[in-house]
Amino acid sequence: MGRADGIGAGPAPTDPHLREMSQPPAIVWFRNDLRLSDHAALHAALEGGGAVVPVFILDDAAAGAWAPGGASRWWLHHSLAALDHALRAIGGGLVLRRGDSVAILTELVRETGAREVFTGGTTEPWARRLDVAACDALSAVKVTLHRMRTMMLFQPEQIRTKAGGSFSVYTPFAAACRAAGDPRQPLPAPTALPPVSLPRSDRLADWCLLPTKPDWASKFSALWSPGEAGARVRLDVFLRDGFEGYAEQRDIPSVPGTSMLSPHLHFGELSAAQLWHALGTLPPGKDRDRFVGELLWREFSIHLLWRHPEMPEQPLRPEFASMPWREDASALRAWQRGRTGIPIVDAGMRQLWQTGWMHNRVRMIVASLLVKHLLIPWQVGEAWFWDTLVDADLANNAANWQWVAGSGADAAPYFRVFNPVLQGRKFDASGDYVRRFVPELARLDAAHIHAPWEAPDAALTRAGVRLGETYPRPIVDLAGGRSRALDAYAAIKTAS
Repeated sequence: MGRADGIGAGPAPTDPHLREMSQPPAIVWFRNDLRLSDHAALHAALEGGGAVVPVFILDDAAAGAWAPGGASRWWLHHSLAALDHALRAIGGGLVLRRGDSVAILTELVRETGAREVFTGGTTEPWARRLDVAACDALSAVKVTLHRMRTMMLFQPEQIRTKAGGSFSVYTPFAAACRAAGDPRQPLPAPTALPPVSLPRSDRLADWCLLPTKPDWASKFSALWSPGEAGARVRLDVFLRDGFEGYAEQRDIPSVPGTSMLSPHLHFGELSAAQLWHALGTLPPGKDRDRFVGELLWREFSIHLLWRHPEMPEQPLRPEFASMPWREDASALRAWQRGRTGIPIVDAGMRQLWQTGWMHNRVRMIVASLLVKHLLIPWQVGEAWFWDTLVDADLANNAANWQWVAGSGADAAPYFRVFNPVLQGRKFDASGDYVRRFVPELARLDAAHIHAPWEAPDAALTRAGVRLGETYPRPIVDLAGGRSRALDAYAAIKTAS
């Protein structure tokens, strides 16, 4: 990552007259597809035979509330540095601009003489609106915008019900995807780019995407390697060392039983098609079936957002609009900081804060506590995850929070309330996950670590635990919180 601050320090060292001597270059507008391999937009631009101008635009105003959160900005900084390094290795470089995407693209067209812009596009509602605006503006100056969807396995119009509609239930959606056959084969990465004089670029360091003081991301680099090369290493290690036993191990948070590829997929450092075909090289069985199922759940979330752009803000089941949610700033703060007094929840929230990631099983447990036991709106939890997850993805984040809240498509029934103590005892039976992230309970025995308030005084004393002092008492009575949640749900059912 040493070259990160050098991005935009100057154009690639090429003859400044080359652009004028050849056909106009094409602009490749990178977005959530920060890779060179299997990049349909880059591939199509190069097929034209001319040079390309790779561009990334940071447009926080267009994204509004869904501009990248703090953890995502950390990842974005390093991923852009990696992409620039990869482009320079084949004779190019990455142009960075910050501001209004439409105005910047129009400006770049004027600066470079480009007559075509190629982009992978994204599925977020704000990005789709931006596509339309960019297409109109570029058409007005006789420039063509080529949009190629590079995020999905299958295009929305490809996966339809027998009646021609869209799916709202995961199981038949996944069956339709499997029946559609393998997605397209991944495209190779270019080995060289035609020479071109690149226009002015911002300096990545000037974007201030990294935290300053306090550096809450100080531990991220030990766990993550953003960029296409890092994604490939993560995938290779998982397929070699972590895939066998995936179906069972993925639910155990104390072991490395998941792929941890989600941030690489979100930023497009690895395409879903590449992952699909990599899985196809493995022997069939429950491990592969389970992983493909998880990949198709991601696809389902993307398709839901495509059909329901209101999903990040509004419940898909309208009766939940009248849910009697509570405001409880103190409880929310305790949940955010991992100080609820419920060990498996606190371990998950501290893992999130320290690493920018949380184990999938634990995500469901902490989300259930927030929206059910505490009766705090799912949108509040969604916003916290958006700011703190390196893999924060609008479709996945919204769909999964609505699934836990019971308000989404194919959601878990609202009356399914996770008991965090039972969940901890089932999936962290040894207590090792809690001990890792809640060290004040490290000496407590496995029989009591998931409910220290039930431990006898002697066990607490031996472990050096003083409830209410070294570790908080629970902020909610689990039985009472469950009853309150079910009463609230009964009220909206009666009203509807």
